[in-house]
Amino acid sequence: MIKYHPSKQLMQKHIMGELPVGLSVAIAAHIELCDACSKEFDLLEAKQANETFNASVDDSDSHEFESMMDDIVQLTMFDEVVAHEPEVFEYQDKRVRLPRAIAALKLGSFMNAGKVSRARFELDEGPLRSSLLHIKPGGEIPEHTHTGFELTLILDGTFEDESGQYVPGDFIMLDGRHNHTPKTKDGCLCFTLVDNALHFNKGLSKLLNPIGKLIY
Repeated sequence: MIKYHPSKQLMQKHIMGELPVGLSVAIAAHIELCDACSKEFDLLEAKQANETFNASVDDSDSHEFESMMDDIVQLTMFDEVVAHEPEVFEYQDKRVRLPRAIAALKLGSFMNAGKVSRARFELDEGPLRSSLLHIKPGGEIPEHTHTGFELTLILDGTFEDESGQYVPGDFIMLDGRHNHTPKTKDGCLCFTLVDNALHFNKGLSKLLNPIGKLIY
């Protein structure tokens, strides 16, 4: 059962187009996976549409709006329905159907480090990095905190840390207040978004901290 969800504030910003691409992609993907958030999103979207179309406007805005609506109704409409072909990602001898918002993105090549593999999506997001993360069975990411924020959306499999276990659809946002050691028994596939390097706390992984900004 999905336990972690984006806030209403984030979903509202998603509706208004006020979020970075990677974060909007994660929210759209979560909504596709989560029935509860899908219903909540529909309500928020309907409310926003009602407020927008019923807002009072001055004469110039009214004329511009009417002109826009005239252009829309004159568009040529097509009634041909094109079936959506779900994008399937193969890993660990499994075939996983990706949410449409993620499947639409162009993915780079995977880089491997032990049991952890990561491929970045080719998005121009400044300091943000959107990736597809695969951790093989028995894999673990050393204990770390965050110099920025880290969003993880579980797409397949499960992983756990000091706070519990996460399942497909869970939308987990962490920042510098959190320390954790993600690990998975059977393997998992995740969409991740970070805006700065991780900071490792223990062992040899601490050697990565000086170059963390170059590899996050």
